[in-house]
Amino acid sequence: MCTYAFVDYKVHYVCVACRRSFKRPWQPGHEPPCPRCARPARYAGHDFAAPRRGDERRWRAVAAVLEAGLRYEGFEPCGCGRDPKPRPRTSAEVRARRRLAARTGLSESAALSLDM
Repeated sequence: MCTYAFVDYKVHYVCVACRRSFKRPWQPGHEPPCPRCARPARYAGHDFAAPRRGDERRWRAVAAVLEAGLRYEGFEPCGCGRDPKPRPRTSAEVRARRRLAARTGLSESAALSLDM
């Protein structure tokens, strides 16, 4: 049975500047404002796990992943299967994957989504 077929799940939105995440019902093309600063929040996906506010390395990695156009998703689009997508967790992992992209000619988003 499809996980997303019968229930409307809330998705994670992130304000990287404030280092805050919150959940709202998903609406295509709509970016809800951050509750703290009122800037538009970024859609992060269903399976985003926010780092602690003081952890700068992990927030820089989150910012790089979102800037590359990637999301934190683990379910297939219909929700039937689970295929976790690897994402860098620290800024050091982001730098290593960017170096790999430069060496091999991969796009930045492809390098950031590699399982290393």
